[in-house]
Amino acid sequence: MNIAILSRSAGIYSTRRLIEAASARGHQVRVLDILHCDMVIASGQPSIHYRGAPLEPFDAVIPRIGSSITFFGTAVLRQFEMMGVYPANESVAISRSRDKLRALQLLSRKGIGLPLTAFANRPDDIDDLLARVGGPPVVIKLLEGTQGIGVVLAETRKAAESVIEAFLGLRANILLQEYIAEAGGADLRCLVVGDRVVAAMKRQAPEGEFRSNLHRGGSASIERISPEERATAVRAAQVMGLNIAGVDLLRSARGPLVMEVNSSPGLEGIEQATGKDIAEMIVAHVERHAVPHRTRTRGRG
Repeated sequence: MNIAILSRSAGIYSTRRLIEAASARGHQVRVLDILHCDMVIASGQPSIHYRGAPLEPFDAVIPRIGSSITFFGTAVLRQFEMMGVYPANESVAISRSRDKLRALQLLSRKGIGLPLTAFANRPDDIDDLLARVGGPPVVIKLLEGTQGIGVVLAETRKAAESVIEAFLGLRANILLQEYIAEAGGADLRCLVVGDRVVAAMKRQAPEGEFRSNLHRGGSASIERISPEERATAVRAAQVMGLNIAGVDLLRSARGPLVMEVNSSPGLEGIEQATGKDIAEMIVAHVERHAVPHRTRTRGRG
């Protein structure tokens, strides 16, 4: 197959591993910097030019779209879909997962376990808002934050009030979520490919920190997950419409709770923690499903 990987750089670990896995399985691979793609939108003849030249036909595209370029990246991916190229993850599914509020609403509608969450534009009664999520302590999140940036643990009412007022003063959209104390500063990253969890790791926050992101000094170790945790991760990915996803779970007294569903999960931490070749599993999934015009949305929505 001729496979395109949408990524800002071929040197990024996840992109490099996908190149290696696809090449080892006999495929032709080309990395396309998303920001150098130009779209020609014409009735019945959608096309993409790359660095000024028309692109050769591709059988499949694997998107690695960073959160900072979600809008343009999903537009480029949608153009590939309209041209009949099979996407490992569809543009609409990526857009769903990147909108944290929309994602939580969709997961809630399907009855998937979530931390209690509140959203308000101008909370006039902070005490009432805090009470709805069982706090303080309470976790305050920027809707646009990634990798733990823009996530604050407010341990008192006064601290929560100060953080909320500061964020709202910057015209930022925020979520308030209950603090799951029993998780002990740890979460589970479940890597879903297709309809199963192919790898899972436990991420532990460093001493004095509640965020377990590896980019923030968290440690990773292989972890055996329960059937309920496995089923929750797969269902969460399916609700988003993602074929490939990193689903972050918290272990709570009332069962697994979904924190986030990531449409471009990093491979470095989980491959090193588990010793599994996740990149090869992703390429194998693409091989099994890459049929022209095989998208649920066909570029709509």
